[in-house]
Amino acid sequence: MLAKIPLLVCLVGPTAIGKTTMAIAIARAFSSAIISADSRQFFKEMTIGTAVPSVDELASVPHYFIQNKSIFEAYNVGDFEREALDTLSQLFKEHSVLVMAGGSGLYVDAVVKGLDNFPEVPVEIRDQLNKEFKEEGISALQTALKKADPLYYEQVDIHNQHRVIRALEIYRASGKPFSSFLRKEQPERPFNTLYVGLSAERSIIYDRINMRVDEMIHAGLIEEAKALYEYKELNALQTVGYRELFLYFDGKISKETAIEEIKKNTRRFAKRQGTWFRKNENIHWFEHTVDPKEIIHFIKEKGTL
Repeated sequence: MLAKIPLLVCLVGPTAIGKTTMAIAIARAFSSAIISADSRQFFKEMTIGTAVPSVDELASVPHYFIQNKSIFEAYNVGDFEREALDTLSQLFKEHSVLVMAGGSGLYVDAVVKGLDNFPEVPVEIRDQLNKEFKEEGISALQTALKKADPLYYEQVDIHNQHRVIRALEIYRASGKPFSSFLRKEQPERPFNTLYVGLSAERSIIYDRINMRVDEMIHAGLIEEAKALYEYKELNALQTVGYRELFLYFDGKISKETAIEEIKKNTRRFAKRQGTWFRKNENIHWFEHTVDPKEIIHFIKEKGTL
């Protein structure tokens, strides 16, 4: 018999490891639903480059937080924490087990562990950082972030200037690293949490990434990015898969180089994901080739009282 306290299964792991397929198998086994914690999949204008689940996959079980926002909307991890908790509260009235799946470790942890309130940032600090970005480029800000907050540096997309600037402005305003505002003590949540991770040898992950990028290109990623090109300065588009193609459209690199850069930067992203998740000792790891029945059995065992 499942626990009286509802259970949130957090399925994590690097990009392209197979989380979507596994999450669907788990959700179907428990007649449940999936909360996406992939910060790239929130935006409805981005489909191919963010590996949004297929129409058939989305129809197989209820999904939440998939293409529910627009790139023109301001949306951050604090917003997601609040909205996800509200959604979980409603869904747990009908389900004893829910699945939260995604590779954005900060967003997963926000729901499970909570975020502290971030300090107000004087406009002068933000203006100064934007000035530094224009004059010195992203590399100078990356170096500053690595020195100020090595923990967050390992997790954030360091090529996204908006996120790097956000972390630095919090640091300069408070004197404390951005990562220190992640709660060290887990707040009371009306559900239990079970972390399940999918893993593979690095070479396998890299091969899967390279293959996925080729599939994205074949599926029309270049055309999708071209349609978004005029909005390239928006925060949501400062991400792997689009950023490199914008450089190609600008004439700064060739199409072939852009594709290779997407693969390289996605591999780097996967490496940072691994660093983030390895710090969580509560994750129960399984090989990506594991039979879903084994994980489902594990959840039933751990999720009972």
